[in-house]
Amino acid sequence: MEIEQSDALARTTRVNLLFDFYENLLTEKQRTILAYYYHDDFSLGEIASEFGISRQAVYDNIKRAEGALENYEDKLLLLEKHERLMEAANLLERGVEEIVMKESDRNKLMAVIARLKTAEQTAREGGDDSWQHSRA
Repeated sequence: MEIEQSDALARTTRVNLLFDFYENLLTEKQRTILAYYYHDDFSLGEIASEFGISRQAVYDNIKRAEGALENYEDKLLLLEKHERLMEAANLLERGVEEIVMKESDRNKLMAVIARLKTAEQTAREGGDDSWQHSRA
């Protein structure tokens, strides 16, 4: 039972991340249904009532939208790249924390790492790339 819950949580987390990257590639209906289901925790029945469709139709729409998100990820790999970048930033951060150096140097490096993480988060949310033009 606990493994099933863990799998369900992992699946929900993955769909939410994919949604963050690819939501603009979905139809308005797909975006709305996924947002109701995954973000607002609506039941299939509640969504069906909202749209005036059957629970089965809601389920089918969710599965199609999830499939579309996975298809986009297979082709574009934005989530995979994001995860690799964040892993590298975290590794760098831990390394900087372990290095014995002047505190001012460490603070400068940590600020650059924080900006890198913020830039990646902004890009994930569809922001601009103005961070590239500023200096540490």
